[in-house]
Amino acid sequence: MNILLWVVQSFLAAVLLAVGAMKIFRSRTGLAATFGWVEEFSDSSVKAIGVLDALAGFGLVLPGATDIAPMLVPWAALGGTALAVGGSVVHLRRSETQLAAVNVVYITLLALIAWGRFGPYSF
Repeated sequence: MNILLWVVQSFLAAVLLAVGAMKIFRSRTGLAATFGWVEEFSDSSVKAIGVLDALAGFGLVLPGATDIAPMLVPWAALGGTALAVGGSVVHLRRSETQLAAVNVVYITLLALIAWGRFGPYSF
């Protein structure tokens, strides 16, 4: 189970870092073609969401890999869950049910990490 958790953590970290980097480094107008929801948010809000995505991505892997404050991994998973729940709400408000469903998959995987790292497979 520990190996499965590491695989899921690594996958989600890569996704969160890639999406976070896009939100941080691309302009809001450049993101609008990929992420239609950015039109409803300010530039600083989109950048802040990107920073939070990147922090959650780093938090899923770095503390456990470096053995420096590994108790932060499940907290990063909970933070990522909060971001995904917020994303699901935005997508449902915009009637983007397929994108909301993708967020539900992320929520499930992040909840698995939080459960495993808080509980029986903690570091």
